[in-house]
Amino acid sequence: MAELATIARPYAEALFKASGGQGAAFKEQLAALAALASDPGLLAFAGNPKVSALQLFDLIAGIALQKSLAFDPKVVNLLRAVLDHRRLAALPAIARQFGELVNAQVGVRDAVIESAFPLGLAQLADTLAVLERRFGCKLNPTVRAAPELIGGIRVQVGDEVLDTSVKARLEQMKAALTA
Repeated sequence: MAELATIARPYAEALFKASGGQGAAFKEQLAALAALASDPGLLAFAGNPKVSALQLFDLIAGIALQKSLAFDPKVVNLLRAVLDHRRLAALPAIARQFGELVNAQVGVRDAVIESAFPLGLAQLADTLAVLERRFGCKLNPTVRAAPELIGGIRVQVGDEVLDTSVKARLEQMKAALTA
């Protein structure tokens, strides 16, 4: 996993420099490309040494056309460079790192909020306000239901994790009692 992140960094940084203020639009386009590149069938096809970069590009362009996806020429150039170096598997990591660069530019961080029960809009707004004060920045939340938490929430922002779930507290009590 670290290897893909290392491979992805120069591509993400180059596109970020080339984006010239269009980071949000490029972020969406790159996310769409990453979704295409995550397809196991496409990855298997790309792994065939007899398939050229041009054939792979034509296939991806055809799929994008079928799905009515349009890409900026700079994003297309990035795709061509990735395919020329046979690094299609790194495209999701490139999209993730590019998204982080765009978010950092506007002072936003991605947050994954897992809750034992579905959160209502009012609960989410209140939780988000508290978390933004706690982390000191605007957050872009992704909310998931995780019944295994039993109660409470677990929040991941970057490499920081805030776990106030019942499951985590039970684990802490178990560790304290067995120590």
